[in-house]
Amino acid sequence: MGITMQQVVAGTRLRPDLFLAGNWPSGLSRTVCVMIFASSATIAWPRETLLTRPLAAIGYRQSVMDVNEVKRRFRIGVDTGGTFTDVVLVDEASGEILVAKVATVPADPSIGCMNGIEKALAAYGLDPGDIAFTVHGTTIATNTIIEGKGAKAGLITCEGFRDVLEIAYQTRPSLYDIFYDKPTPLIPRYLCRGVTQRTGPDGETVTPLDEKSVRSVVNFLLEEQVEAVAVALLHAYKNPEPERRIAQILAEMCPELPVVLSSDISPEYREYPRTSTTVVNTVLLPRVGPYIAHLEEKLEVRGIRSGLHLMSSSGGIIAANIAKRQPVQMVESGPAAGVIGAAFVAARSGYENLLALDIGGTTAKLAVVNDGQPNIAEQFEVGASAVANVTAQRGQGYPVLTPVISLVEIGAGGGSIAHLDPGGALTVGPQSAGADPGPACYGQGGNEPTLTDANLILGRINPDFFLGGEAKLDVELARQAVMEHAARPTGLDLLEAANAIIDIANAKMVSALYFISVEQGIDPRDYVLVPSGGAGPMQAVSIAKALGVTKVLIPPTPGLNSAVGMLATDLKHEVVRTHMQETMQTDPQQLAGIYDELESATRSLLQEQEVSDADITVTREVGMCYVGQSYQLRVSLPTTIDNQAAAKLADAFHSRHAETYGFANEQEPTQIVNLRVVGIGAVDRPVLQQLEEATDSPSRAIKGSRQVYFAESNGLIEVDLYAREKLLAGDTFSGPAIVEQMDTTVVISPDTRVAVEKSGNLIVHLDHN
Repeated sequence: MGITMQQVVAGTRLRPDLFLAGNWPSGLSRTVCVMIFASSATIAWPRETLLTRPLAAIGYRQSVMDVNEVKRRFRIGVDTGGTFTDVVLVDEASGEILVAKVATVPADPSIGCMNGIEKALAAYGLDPGDIAFTVHGTTIATNTIIEGKGAKAGLITCEGFRDVLEIAYQTRPSLYDIFYDKPTPLIPRYLCRGVTQRTGPDGETVTPLDEKSVRSVVNFLLEEQVEAVAVALLHAYKNPEPERRIAQILAEMCPELPVVLSSDISPEYREYPRTSTTVVNTVLLPRVGPYIAHLEEKLEVRGIRSGLHLMSSSGGIIAANIAKRQPVQMVESGPAAGVIGAAFVAARSGYENLLALDIGGTTAKLAVVNDGQPNIAEQFEVGASAVANVTAQRGQGYPVLTPVISLVEIGAGGGSIAHLDPGGALTVGPQSAGADPGPACYGQGGNEPTLTDANLILGRINPDFFLGGEAKLDVELARQAVMEHAARPTGLDLLEAANAIIDIANAKMVSALYFISVEQGIDPRDYVLVPSGGAGPMQAVSIAKALGVTKVLIPPTPGLNSAVGMLATDLKHEVVRTHMQETMQTDPQQLAGIYDELESATRSLLQEQEVSDADITVTREVGMCYVGQSYQLRVSLPTTIDNQAAAKLADAFHSRHAETYGFANEQEPTQIVNLRVVGIGAVDRPVLQQLEEATDSPSRAIKGSRQVYFAESNGLIEVDLYAREKLLAGDTFSGPAIVEQMDTTVVISPDTRVAVEKSGNLIVHLDHN
């Protein structure tokens, strides 16, 4: 016997036994039925009884439904990493966080993305129509470059300059490495062709464009069946017209072929980085564009019509239609979201200066946040590892002239493999077991020891509670892998070898954190360490001890913090133009005219993404340096561009130079290099729920105990296990301890104290005495 829609609408008395048996009214979802049932005045059972027993009986958490609620709207963030795909939903009204985690599908990441969304919808009884906003972070752009799977593309440049990609930089990451090889160009030399044309550094025409030579090159590229074409002429940032004419010719001869102009994607000086940025976008376009379009189609078919946004490298989000045209903006999508998420959760506890440490399955990402804002670099390299120019030597990858959160990425994650180096010493990474086959303990065919296997052997991970109990880990397989590949070759016993793997990985992360802090003039003792990623909270306290950091902030959902970060940022676009001129020779009217053009372009990009004028904020900045310097610092443009603007800019630059480098020479002339407009389209931040205040002892959260290895204790000791979901605001306890939750395990070392804040963050206080 079923229940009809008409019975519900007419208010016919509903029988609880039928309802709980799953006889939902036709045309209504399970969620809507629960809401109608809970609020119906004709129900025989008391309302409070319904909320405490029947909801639990049919598999819902009590907090999922409110009796007075009619329609819930959710924002969803989906972060696809190398090992797992994380899904976070935030209720727009209550701030409740709902989470799901599934394995990434490397062959087609969109499958893992949709699997995660489906799992979340099913677990919480939600309808696709409940999704109001969707953000996705993905490694597809980075992986396409690293794996050499970019599209077959051609490059059109000026005659005599076809070797720009081959020559690249003359510098090398390691000066005395005689085995160093430059990264293989993304476009082979035979597909790089020159045309007759030359523009001077001031934009003047030296040699007019020979259209016959252009058509000859296009015919050659078509014969070679290229999938896209990059156009990067000398000084096109100053005069884009020759590039635009080449684009017109390409549109006439092959209208379906994607074309990327350097004057559009990167109108900045420096020939090689500008050309490289254009080429990176070109080889990504035929790969990333279809991926985004395919994912949009899947979401539409599933009934999720909230539109799709993608996380960008700069820490903002962009609409899918922009991402399909400029996939180069997505290269550092996932790591950027992790830093934004760390800043967001730390701000809820009043911390604005932090070291963000995101340890995923494959890599560890590290960044500095000052005054609540991550440092932004204007150029980075993508290749075997993606690094910002301020934190690494050049020559490791392909330079990209787009803004990026300044971070360091190293090959030390939960799936990083422990092995012997050529000298016979034990080391960890950068090779990773990834999602397939994964660590040895996954039982999927992997037989090499990883960081996860080591943590499992040391008792830090509960083999029966991995992913909240959804997966079981095989301790014996982990022991076999560590014994065979680490313990026996080094003469260590099993526990010593497992601990050595942890120590080696931690040392690499401490070194990287030291580099982005101490070597940049930052004292890490003045900062709070915020770990995220599935492995972050397991390593964080030991890393903090080595750095001298006194506080570690554990977010409510560390393993899904990148997905949280995607929901805690705005739409963001930067438009830049090179305008080299000595500061004191600046024409205020010319400067104002250029900024008006840049601001108009920025607003158009945001309006294309349906951002209203009221939600747009525009900031004008100037890239400046001393005359003769190679790289610039950003300063804010004065509000009024008048005859005093040049002097104000020079003063602002001197102050910024002194702040950054510790000195300034006010007698030295300064120079304007780049004019930049940053446009922000405001997006509502999630207002997250706060924890209830504790009225009893935190012992309510203790779920048992087990033996865990701590080097500080010289072996295994019995420690309490806390269930994270049962901890309340005001709870305090001391280490050693283990805190378990679905997305990670928090390892609390001896001689530490833990305080649970109302925000849901755990603050670990370290004693360095």
